[in-house]
Amino acid sequence: MVRGVVPAAALYNGLLAIINAHVMPLGFAHVALAEIGLLGISLLYLLYRGFTQQALSIVFLVGFFSIVTVYMSVANGMLFVDFLRNVLIIAVFCQLGRMTDEATVAFVFRFVCLVVLAVLVVEIFFTKIYEDLFYPALYFSNTRGLEQISFGGSKIFQNAVKIPGRFSFGLSDHRTASVFLEQVSLANFSGVLDIYLVSRFKQLRRSDIVLMLSTIVLILLTNDSRSMLFFSLLCLAGFFVFPKLSNLFRPLIMPAVILAGALVYFLRPDASGDTLDGRIVLTMKGFFELDFVSLLALQVREVGSFADSGYIYIINASTVFGLVVFWAFVTFYPAGLTDDQKRCAYAVAIFIFMNMMIGGNAIFSIKVGALLWLLVGFMKSSEGETKLTPPGDH
Repeated sequence: MVRGVVPAAALYNGLLAIINAHVMPLGFAHVALAEIGLLGISLLYLLYRGFTQQALSIVFLVGFFSIVTVYMSVANGMLFVDFLRNVLIIAVFCQLGRMTDEATVAFVFRFVCLVVLAVLVVEIFFTKIYEDLFYPALYFSNTRGLEQISFGGSKIFQNAVKIPGRFSFGLSDHRTASVFLEQVSLANFSGVLDIYLVSRFKQLRRSDIVLMLSTIVLILLTNDSRSMLFFSLLCLAGFFVFPKLSNLFRPLIMPAVILAGALVYFLRPDASGDTLDGRIVLTMKGFFELDFVSLLALQVREVGSFADSGYIYIINASTVFGLVVFWAFVTFYPAGLTDDQKRCAYAVAIFIFMNMMIGGNAIFSIKVGALLWLLVGFMKSSEGETKLTPPGDH
């Protein structure tokens, strides 16, 4: 089940793009149906397997945001399930992770990494073949309504085009996207690989370590992601530091990130554009502009305008109480008993809360979320906790 669903969740965008480019035009409904189908199959499987007391935190998470969804839909006079969908991705794959064995998790990460790396190599060295196979511009135009800006006949997604003055190693003529088709998910995928390596390094085959380190390095050299370059270096140091830290520091990660953002804002209040300080200042301005209506999520029609500010998006999509519950889940749900669990817990919290400062809702995408939360769930049950048992063993 997991070996089929999780790779499909990570890679389905590329398959749909090939269909869109060579078989038939697709629309947003096809993308939504693919994601709903993957979540639906996973939910049915979880219901078949049954739940135990260990799943109470997941049940509470989904229950809380279901109530918030009802409140927001009534208060705004429209059905709004966007953030509930994000929560379901977290809940479903965390629970699948808790029911999964080590060999399956290793297979899933190895398989997805091999596909991403293979497509990335084609994209870098045979760009024309990559463009013709996936035609990302047409895919996002048909399924997201994002009309392509003319770039001399290029078929890549417009957001993957290099921006003058942006940080770059200069090894690719565009920001690489691989099978994800857009550059943000590929960058976040490298972050998820960082977390996997820092959490499972001592248990992995040497071949898997080489594969994933090679993939991370190639992504960082061609994707131009400043945040994931910093995060990779942080994970390298964190492998040695995180086990020495008390779990009492974990609740402080989100406040520390916000305080760091406030410091950047006060030092560079006029920063703007697609730069690191510009993204941080944009988020901090969003904090300072919050009002009673925003805190209670009474203007969900404007949620789309916060696509580049994760904290502001969550508040407007689930109320300020939703942000608090999300912070509590990311902080306290991952286990922290063993050294490896601590490495995973700290890396996940930093990855999520740092991304929310410089990006929007991309961290909730099923393309990277399925892998991330599968790992979180597995790490919670892999060392010292009892797994769920099949129905016949209850």
